[in-house]
Amino acid sequence: MKKIGKELLDLLTAKARQTARLRMNHNFHDGPLDPLQRLLNAMEPGTYIRPHKHENPDKREVFFAMRGTLCVVQFDDKGNITDHAILKPGSGMYAAEVAERTYHTVLSLESGSVGYEVKDGPYNPLDDKDFAKWAPEEYSPEAPAYLRSLTIKLNLQ
Repeated sequence: MKKIGKELLDLLTAKARQTARLRMNHNFHDGPLDPLQRLLNAMEPGTYIRPHKHENPDKREVFFAMRGTLCVVQFDDKGNITDHAILKPGSGMYAAEVAERTYHTVLSLESGSVGYEVKDGPYNPLDDKDFAKWAPEEYSPEAPAYLRSLTIKLNLQ
């Protein structure tokens, strides 16, 4: 049995805070060939996940809030925000599923936030994500300003 408890969430959060990316994952699937990818993702405010979609092969992705507050954001092909969901345990909004071929990102709105992600497999780093050309690359000088612009547009600041 694979269990998720406070100790594991605390450990992942501590590791996330020590990384340049401000996030850390813990996989539950048996490897990249597993047809159902499952993982915890500890994310601190300021982490930037470049908007992307999963196509060729098509993959759905579900995000559950385990702790803290996360915001799942969907975009159209031009980068306009089309929908979002603020996920927080105890709030009445716990999870959001993103359809295949849909640009999306996840924002961490609270320190100590941890999400549980489920995605169709298998995982191949060469074709897993199609990054949005209209969004800056991770670690680029433009990424922090873009992240701030999303929080302003969604009135999350």
